[in-house]
Amino acid sequence: MQSFDFQSSTRVVFGENALDQLGDLTKELGGRRVLIVTDSGIIRSGITDRAVDSLKAARLEAFVFDGVEENPTSRHVAEGALFGKDQGEINLLIGLGGGSAMDCAKGINFILTNGGRMEDYWGVDKATQPMLPSIGIPTTAGTGSEAQSFALISQEGTHQKMACGDKKARFRTVILDPVLTATTPKRVTTATGIDAISHAVESYVSTRRSPISQMFAKEAWRLLEKSFEVVVRNPENIEARSRMLLGAHLAGAAIESSMLGAAHACANPLTARYDITHGVAVGLMLPSVIRFNSQVVGTLYQDLYLSPLHERISKLRAVAGLPERLRDFEIQQADLSQLAEAASKEWTGQFNPRQVSKVELLKLYEATY
Repeated sequence: MQSFDFQSSTRVVFGENALDQLGDLTKELGGRRVLIVTDSGIIRSGITDRAVDSLKAARLEAFVFDGVEENPTSRHVAEGALFGKDQGEINLLIGLGGGSAMDCAKGINFILTNGGRMEDYWGVDKATQPMLPSIGIPTTAGTGSEAQSFALISQEGTHQKMACGDKKARFRTVILDPVLTATTPKRVTTATGIDAISHAVESYVSTRRSPISQMFAKEAWRLLEKSFEVVVRNPENIEARSRMLLGAHLAGAAIESSMLGAAHACANPLTARYDITHGVAVGLMLPSVIRFNSQVVGTLYQDLYLSPLHERISKLRAVAGLPERLRDFEIQQADLSQLAEAASKEWTGQFNPRQVSKVELLKLYEATY
């Protein structure tokens, strides 16, 4: 049997209105002066107020940084760290929102505890000092960032994704409350949902897969595949939203052990150069990548879905009203070579089950064009 190294140290609290336990869970981690990292949309939804009320009920001080934007850059992290320093001694962080807020919270943790700038932690285990305990609270069923020790932060200016990983940055506690996802706009639900599905699919077949990661990925796929259409058609179905949230978390846990593949390598340049939402970009590329990989991992794909998997992904994408071709955006065919060059430098591509270089990546873009 294949050898593997698996570590897990995160407490997961799951259930409707689990957010109400935030104050007590924070106290259990020794939190006294707490920095909440979130965005303006979460503020407007009232979710932040609920979090602050729970903290205050436990007699804890809470400070809110709401400067996170989609695809956060090193600038957002620096601004959040400066805000935290200005509040005095912060001894616990909370990432509240989608993957952007949770990634930014991890990034701020690096800077508050180890100094420097985000680029200093590009890679793995670059932090030399202990980091603050933290809590992750996703409000979308998507990235699974709450289950991962990596902060994905774009470099300001170049918009290149920096994967900054350290086990010390992992959230000590995660709160999965499906009620928080109920107000998510449809465009966000569909984009993050297809992203979570791609995480389950890509992590299941990656070159770093293990029995543990595949267990997480397969259960994530089961939960997500049966619930995605339900949530798209009936957003108020809290049971389906519960399955989506748990599925996204399990897919994130699978990524932590096994990484991703070519669909994400191709998607990141689309986001950086054309501002295509990450989940939409991954959904665009995934069917072509599945067809390409089927030559070497076709039987693994059948573990997930007996009929052609790429057809099922295409159907889910269509149900959600997501675009199907690169030409649907302002992308010229002449641009594909540059996209392939950029994709060849993305770190996730090295874990794809079938080797990819600029040549293969260009063919994937052409197949999706």
